[in-house]
Amino acid sequence: MRTLVSRVIGGIILVTVTSWGGPPASASTASNCTNPQGCVRVLNVPGLIDPIVADYLERSIADVDASSGYLQTVVVVDSSGTVISDARLERLVDRMRTARVPVSVWVGPSGAEARGGSAELVAAVAHFGVATMASGTTIGEAGPQRLSDRYGNLFEGDGSLASQSVMTAGAAAKAHLVDRVEPILGEHVLDLAGMEHKSKVITDDKGRSKRQPLTDGVTQSLPLASQLFHTVASPAVAYLMLALAIGLLIFEFFTAGVGVAGLVGAGAGVLAGYGLGVLPISTWALVCCLLAAVAFAVDVQTNIPRFWTAVGMGLWIVGSVNLFGDLDRPWFALVTGIGGIAITMYSGMPAMVRSRFGTPTIGRESMIGAMGEASSDLAPDGTVRIDGAMWKATTNRATPISIGDIVRVVSIDGLTLEVEPEEGGAIDYREMRNKRSEPARGG
Repeated sequence: MRTLVSRVIGGIILVTVTSWGGPPASASTASNCTNPQGCVRVLNVPGLIDPIVADYLERSIADVDASSGYLQTVVVVDSSGTVISDARLERLVDRMRTARVPVSVWVGPSGAEARGGSAELVAAVAHFGVATMASGTTIGEAGPQRLSDRYGNLFEGDGSLASQSVMTAGAAAKAHLVDRVEPILGEHVLDLAGMEHKSKVITDDKGRSKRQPLTDGVTQSLPLASQLFHTVASPAVAYLMLALAIGLLIFEFFTAGVGVAGLVGAGAGVLAGYGLGVLPISTWALVCCLLAAVAFAVDVQTNIPRFWTAVGMGLWIVGSVNLFGDLDRPWFALVTGIGGIAITMYSGMPAMVRSRFGTPTIGRESMIGAMGEASSDLAPDGTVRIDGAMWKATTNRATPISIGDIVRVVSIDGLTLEVEPEEGGAIDYREMRNKRSEPARGG
């Protein structure tokens, strides 16, 4: 069920991203290089490699292949892993291997990493092309090989250490897991095959000689819309979107009408649904988080945090800590989400409900018989305004009421007012009350 929902949400979002970010690259959208010495396309890959990043890389490689004047495509990797299927990862690596313009990989700059499936991608590129690492970078924790036997054993010999642990750039080069250590991107480019005569030697301001490329470097990053959803597919952001959605939707449930909180909460829920659908999560932990929302809602309507708030808090903590399974837990986000929910449910939400439904000037029982105005059509549900306050309302015996009509409150059911038109209602509360009181006065 979670897979089906994630595919539906993911499909909608991918269509949206494609429409915002432009159509897939083709000959008609190719961007040709105008430098006579040629150009190098640089593709940045930050964070987890998710379906959006995989599509972006494939489209960009296709664009370079369809363009003229490009000599190399360089993928700059700084990634903690992949969240795509084994088949999708192999399709991406195959696309890089069969590209008309050679594709190489550089893990950098200093401090960058290639872990999990990203480490396997780097090792695979080194198998058929060139992969280098900057000084101060790391690679490893790849786990069991996901690519097929067509690529051989990518982590053999000394390189097998990268399957379970992390290796430095120097150690990876000595183990032939990557080709060499290249401190900067420019050196990686100039050391590629076919680039030997695409540079000149210059002297810097300190009298040192260095090479300067004659080619143009065209750096490309994810489009803005794609970057948004790529960010949402990170564990920290997906979790915070889930917490925000639950908090705002519970708040909206106990207020009249559909306001900003409801719209923002619904938007956060869609983003959380996409992010959690892409990430490898524990289904039972997600169920705990959703059940926590139900438990919170039970006590919110009583204005007092009681047993069900404690149950909800316990479920929320357990679900939050175990939500992302084998992925590194985003502890800062977890602390923020757990603390924010605790403050909201134990302090903020009860105070809001007390303020909304417990004011001394509008006692709930005293509202029976009060007159107001319909703020929307009631057929049978909608909203009304009583003494300047908005309330959820339903019509008495489904008597239709139009926006702007004068209404009378005849009863209260939980947090919903039951109302009738001023004239022609199914029950005239004041007349019924007078009829009930007359025999008592006569006796």
